[in-house]
Amino acid sequence: MDFDVQRVGFADLPGWADDNPAPLLAALERCRRHVTEIKPYKTGAFGLATADLMPAFEAARSVETSDAGAARAFFEAQFVPFRIVRADGEAGFVTAFYEPDVFVSAVADETYRYPFYRRPLDLVDVDETNRPSDLDAYFAFGQERADGIGEYPDRKAIEQGYLEGRGLEIAYARSLVDVFFAHVQGAARLVYPDGSVRRITYAAKTGHPFSAVGKLLIERGAIDAATVSMQSIRQWLADHPDEAQSVLWHNRSFIFFREAEVSDPALGPVAAAKVPLEPGRSLAVDRIIHTFGVPFFIASDSLTHIDGGRPFRRLMLALDTGSAIVGPARGDIFTGSGDEAGRLAGSVRNAATFFVLIPKAAATRYGHG
Repeated sequence: MDFDVQRVGFADLPGWADDNPAPLLAALERCRRHVTEIKPYKTGAFGLATADLMPAFEAARSVETSDAGAARAFFEAQFVPFRIVRADGEAGFVTAFYEPDVFVSAVADETYRYPFYRRPLDLVDVDETNRPSDLDAYFAFGQERADGIGEYPDRKAIEQGYLEGRGLEIAYARSLVDVFFAHVQGAARLVYPDGSVRRITYAAKTGHPFSAVGKLLIERGAIDAATVSMQSIRQWLADHPDEAQSVLWHNRSFIFFREAEVSDPALGPVAAAKVPLEPGRSLAVDRIIHTFGVPFFIASDSLTHIDGGRPFRRLMLALDTGSAIVGPARGDIFTGSGDEAGRLAGSVRNAATFFVLIPKAAATRYGHG
């Protein structure tokens, strides 16, 4: 692995004594129910398995508290913190994501014209057991054809009508840009004309690599790299309607959704870990390296706008992943749902220190336990 971990104490976590990780206790219980009732999480390359986490999952069931001190004591009793050290010596890096509200209609008309699609039947998972020799190793999805599996049509082909007539439409939005950013976030709250709200979340994708349109606009000199944000990208697209679609087509990756209701409106959408996200406390991580359900403490001196001007120091739970989240100390912070959460998420691009909390029984595998 291209990183190491160094054992530290909880007193070495910047701001640990002031953090309130109580919301994560309920999140641990949601993870426990999923792994016991459905299936364990896949173990990442770092080697922490669901079995390693189970003692903490079980112990969390008996801790019902909103008291910050008691919550910190729980994590101190169950885990050992380790600082993640990248081999290249560089700091970790965080961005943020949120669940947007998108105004939609169940039927298409002149106003509502841009569909959210369910997963097509001819989209298949691809791994080393069925991957054709001419399909790039990056692709985790492909198209099942009469002559074998091939690359699925991309964003441009789909938005030009490739999937029309299959009955895959979940709902229709008023704005192609709204649909695109829901793809980037991987989830959305759909707001219908009668005021009802339904949720959708990631189901699959075409398999093409994610290409950031912000990077493209920076390279073209259209947006300043020092001030780029989701808001500035959306503004540029709004100001250049004749160019917007071709810029969006630069990202060939296309996302398919499924309906996923969440009974508690205070929680976020059901994400890759198959449980609802805890707003402000959920982290998307590199799924190849890390295992869902693992706690991480994130500290960033430069990220201040999320916590009212204070440096970000917060215990979080790995509950999601994403194409752009690559590396051992790379994370995406879930800020919540709606416009305010989007405002908070849109400008997060900050260096950060990552600490992984390893269950005590497993800590001996990663240094002196």
